[in-house]
Amino acid sequence: MTLLAPTADQAKTTPFALNAVPAIHFGPGRSESLAEDVKAVSNGRRVLLVADAALVELGMVAPLSGSLETAGAVTELFADIAGEPKAAQIDAAAEAARRLRADAVICLGGGSALDIGKLAGCIAADEPDAMTYALGARPLPATSLPKICIPTTAGTGSELSATNIFSNAEGKKVWIWGQETKPARVILDPLLTLSLPPHLTAWTGLDAFVHALEACTNRHSHAGAAPVCHQALGLIAGALATAVEQPGDVEARGAMLLGSAYAGIGIDNCGTAIAHNISHALAALAPIHHGLATALALELTLGWSVEGEAGPEQRAFTAAAKACGLAGADELPGWFSALMTRCGVERRLPDAFAGFTAEDLAGEMRREENQPMRAATARTVGEDDIDSFATATLALA
Repeated sequence: MTLLAPTADQAKTTPFALNAVPAIHFGPGRSESLAEDVKAVSNGRRVLLVADAALVELGMVAPLSGSLETAGAVTELFADIAGEPKAAQIDAAAEAARRLRADAVICLGGGSALDIGKLAGCIAADEPDAMTYALGARPLPATSLPKICIPTTAGTGSELSATNIFSNAEGKKVWIWGQETKPARVILDPLLTLSLPPHLTAWTGLDAFVHALEACTNRHSHAGAAPVCHQALGLIAGALATAVEQPGDVEARGAMLLGSAYAGIGIDNCGTAIAHNISHALAALAPIHHGLATALALELTLGWSVEGEAGPEQRAFTAAAKACGLAGADELPGWFSALMTRCGVERRLPDAFAGFTAEDLAGEMRREENQPMRAATARTVGEDDIDSFATATLALA
């Protein structure tokens, strides 16, 4: 077994490419200038606002749409979004953009709203539905509406990723990839994350941590992305527990928002690994929050992963551990478990998983759409490993 992340010496000569990063604007209260942002990326006349339904109920959408209308824009709200993103929601949002003849799309919320809005803006100029483009079956349209992403959770990093995950009509997770799905501008406003409940702060924050860790330790990791992943790990390690325990701590919320964004850059360039293979497989069986699923999966596999690290050229997990303030890779599994405990994460799958077997989960883990994550894992994931991980995971049901 060989870990393929480059060492410091290899970094001088190993080729890599970094994907484009949208313009990022960070700061408490930064979203109050949204009308100016819209005008910077479009003519600002007709704007589709794609937002989580929960944000509408919390009253977080009205001030933003009001500022746009005061500036002379015609706005329409699409907020039929709850749970993980679905193909039908993307199609409905794209139709709303066509009906409005939108000049721009604003995506506000967690990963679901961001992915739905990003994809709706891309396919609005074309008639086919989202599944036409799933899994690379067809190139995305050449033209896309300009998009602005405003995350209200610190987790998915979708605002900076060209990979967009959603479920098809059968409930299986699929993806649409393309640099054209990225927004023209990203607004990171920590004040918009203050209302996130502690359990969601924990789940989304742990998801961001897994993104950064897997991106800088898998087979696609490279020296171009490792520094931003390590920065993400340090920010999240230092701020997540505080954000959970003290929800109004703006500094901790800001660190988490930046850490999530940096982790998004990491997975945009290097992808993920076995923890995401498991979490996607779980979601194919029954509804579960992606952040919770990914955190549980990392805890169950991290010890196995670091066991494979040995020798002077296999230091990816060691470097990641040091970014978290630890001495070495062997400290990572226990430290991560302690972080989950401090954040109040219950090691239990939702009741909907009670009727499934380890064989059911293993079958999903072996499905074609989940193989890229398995193949990217630094340590080779054998058939026995799949069965072992599936058994350990379903034991939480």
